[in-house]
Amino acid sequence: MGKLFGSSGVRGLANVDLTPILACKVAIAVAMHANARRAVVARDTRVSGEMLEDALVSGLVSVGTDVLRLGMIPTPVLAYVAKALGADVGFMLTASHNPPQYNGIKVFNADLSYIDEDQDAVEKIVTQRLLVLADWRNLGKASSADAGQIYLDMAQKAVSLKKAWNVVVDPGCGAAFDIAPKMLRALGCKVTALNAQPDGFFPARKSEPTAESLQDLAKTVKALGADVGIAFDGDADRVAFVDENGVFVNFDRSLAAYGALALKRNGGGTIVTNVEASMCIETMAEKYCGKVVRTRVGDIYVSEAIKRDGAVFGGEPCGAWVHPQLHLCPDGPLSAALFLEALEEARKSVSEFIGEVPEYITMRENIACKNEQKYEIVEKLVNVLKAEFPEYNDFSMVDGVRLSLKKGWLLVRASGTEPLIRLTVEGESQAAAKDITQKATELIHKQIEAQ
Repeated sequence: MGKLFGSSGVRGLANVDLTPILACKVAIAVAMHANARRAVVARDTRVSGEMLEDALVSGLVSVGTDVLRLGMIPTPVLAYVAKALGADVGFMLTASHNPPQYNGIKVFNADLSYIDEDQDAVEKIVTQRLLVLADWRNLGKASSADAGQIYLDMAQKAVSLKKAWNVVVDPGCGAAFDIAPKMLRALGCKVTALNAQPDGFFPARKSEPTAESLQDLAKTVKALGADVGIAFDGDADRVAFVDENGVFVNFDRSLAAYGALALKRNGGGTIVTNVEASMCIETMAEKYCGKVVRTRVGDIYVSEAIKRDGAVFGGEPCGAWVHPQLHLCPDGPLSAALFLEALEEARKSVSEFIGEVPEYITMRENIACKNEQKYEIVEKLVNVLKAEFPEYNDFSMVDGVRLSLKKGWLLVRASGTEPLIRLTVEGESQAAAKDITQKATELIHKQIEAQ
């Protein structure tokens, strides 16, 4: 795996990269770093989750940390409950939107996932074998708790819906299988649930909610005449929407629309997104005297910037939305409920609400590249891309290589979680975006082949 932590914690193939042995070591190292007396642990529906949870809990107990097992719940529920219960540290076993053979360990300090400084300290303890176990008389204790009701109480206080929305919910056999339909029903919605049974093989669709993977949801929304379709990824820190016509809602446009409403409510302020997000974010923010701060890709960087700058809202164009007035972890179910509340406030349907956002052409390519090569190749692409696009008017290396061009922009970066180089392109037109994408893709492939 190279570096132990990526942008979303420790992640890899279950029983290959991420083994019970490693999970135990990470748990011990985190407990030592945080001097943790109390920890909460949860998992998504992946088949390797229970195995890794047992190893992780064993590690925590072995250093004298008391553990509350919260069971199969979404990542944002774990984060919120960790903060609400005053736990010293929280662990979520998930690989988020990745395929079922992957798993991961995401570590939280209250509702904020571990920043680079904390990750580096934990990694040092693991790699230098500085693990110290407690005396047998001072072992921790493990018990179980129901986290769902604590989260549901928060959601019902935070959101008030006047309309009985007709919604179709698709948890994709992931961690929101129970709590998302339950929360929406508690808020007065008429809920039809698809794929709402836990299954770590994700047999119904891919864990990542995309236009392609949500075709059944789109058909169901249209067939039932529902107001909206709502879907989540494996651990429900991401949300995706299908409008009342059965059309998948573009992630950038939903982020921009909700961000604009947050600014309008606040009379201005700051919203945070990453370097991959569309320029429509700025277009909408300017309407309400808002400022846009851009960070590296990764929800922790967005959450950090929100906390630092006192932002009113933030998120990434993958459906990961952060509502700082409630907590700092991206929250799919809560975002779904708040989105419905925003529609009521705007007195618009989903298509009308999103239709206010200008649509630029965004293209994304994921290009396979070995983990040990991807960062080096991105560095080598700096001068190659500058030579291919000499008309660039701005250049940034906040995260990868970003060039602003006359008719759009491009971003090339190494994935923090997978053996991939990610290319994002936005153009004023289809032709401009296609041309930039084709040229950049060819250059990336040539650089990989030359290694």
